[in-house]
Amino acid sequence: MKVNMKTRCFGMADWEKVKNEATQHSFYADSPAPLLPSAGLLAAQCERGLFQEVFPGQGAEEQLAALLEPGRPPVTAYCGFDPTADSLHVGHLPAVAALLHFQRAGHNVVAVVGGATARLGDPSGRLRAREPVAAGRVRAHARALRLGLWRLFENHRRLLWAPGPGGPGLGRAEVLDNARWLGRQPLLGFLCGAGGRLRMGTLLSRQGCRERLRSAEGMSLAEFVYPALQAYDFLHLHRRRGCRIQLGGADQMGNIMSGYEMTGTDVFGITVPLITSTTGDKLGKTAGNAVWLNRDKTSPFELYQFFVRQQDDIVEKYLKLFTFLPLEEIAHIMEMHAKEPEKWGPQKRLAAEVTKLVHGTEGLESAKRCTRALYYSSVEALEAMSDQELQELFKQAPSAELVLEPGMSVLDLCRKANAIQDGPSGYQKITDGGVSVNGIRVTNPETVLILGQHILKNGVSLLRVGKKNYYIIKWLQL
Repeated sequence: MKVNMKTRCFGMADWEKVKNEATQHSFYADSPAPLLPSAGLLAAQCERGLFQEVFPGQGAEEQLAALLEPGRPPVTAYCGFDPTADSLHVGHLPAVAALLHFQRAGHNVVAVVGGATARLGDPSGRLRAREPVAAGRVRAHARALRLGLWRLFENHRRLLWAPGPGGPGLGRAEVLDNARWLGRQPLLGFLCGAGGRLRMGTLLSRQGCRERLRSAEGMSLAEFVYPALQAYDFLHLHRRRGCRIQLGGADQMGNIMSGYEMTGTDVFGITVPLITSTTGDKLGKTAGNAVWLNRDKTSPFELYQFFVRQQDDIVEKYLKLFTFLPLEEIAHIMEMHAKEPEKWGPQKRLAAEVTKLVHGTEGLESAKRCTRALYYSSVEALEAMSDQELQELFKQAPSAELVLEPGMSVLDLCRKANAIQDGPSGYQKITDGGVSVNGIRVTNPETVLILGQHILKNGVSLLRVGKKNYYIIKWLQL
């Protein structure tokens, strides 16, 4: 492969690291290559840092560039998502963004939910086997993931896609479940057909497989054949939908190689970056640090705040990975940030773009409303909040339903809500300024509650005792 040393995305140290990692995973002669600049889609995503490696290495980058050249017929790319939980999380977003970038370039994309493969569990990067999951639970998780993926595709189409003049239209998107074909595949038929395409030496050569086989627990046959089943997804989609490109996280290169070996020549794999925490752990369910995309697990406000809190040294990278903003606009955002860092402009734009993709316009407005209510003590925002938003914002806050009695005071409110102790200590808590109602500090315990001030138009009061103890009061019979 000819390499332009001036414009390639990877430095020599990066390339040596890629080669070393590749030899740890496989005995393939064609090791993955760092993605180099080329015309169109590949160049753009190389520059954004979204596409990292391409497989097979020898000449693949040039072949892909020709295949994806503007004006050529659309191709089909796919990515798999195993339903190990009932929601996607932030760690899945680079793979979803990669599919959407293919779609924006006019190509067709398929998101495959692993309703069958999740029964076995992907052993990649794991020191021990996953806990078995009941078939019914996997099916429920798979349904939830299909809905989540469709929501992302639809939010992107409605809110973030605008065709350019003379540019390609949005490609077709599908969401499938591999249980549709793997669940009907007879064991002997699979082994005699697709199973004969994979070499044992390749599977056994992977570092993860070797480590597990040497461990005390060992490796089950079910885990060992997982790469074969995932590879069959590629073969099936290649036969039925002409799919020629598989996308996956950087830790999926071994499975992508198996898909290439089973499917044959003239197909390709591309990896996307893994999202890690500040300590270097991969974001996800296993590490216990997942930021979920379903509202019932992570609210729009929490998702928004996750991105608002990103540090300066990572926010530009995330703008490129998670949004569809032009690189020129991102550069301008960062230039303005250098002049006015106190405004947190890049973080707020990042949070807004991702929240809109995941939760739509309503979710973004909800996140902003909760932000104003919590951090800016906005009475208007509190009055506009729904019961769902209040519960999301103050998840651990006790709630109470009270009837407003004539002459009811702040002291009465605090005691009825069990927010302060009886006796002098509770009284003093208020006089010391430790109590606020709807963001307004109250220092006179005998202050009578006033509609429109202490009780909002939506019949709610937000009581705070100390710095972090919130109580949601819903008033009855107003």
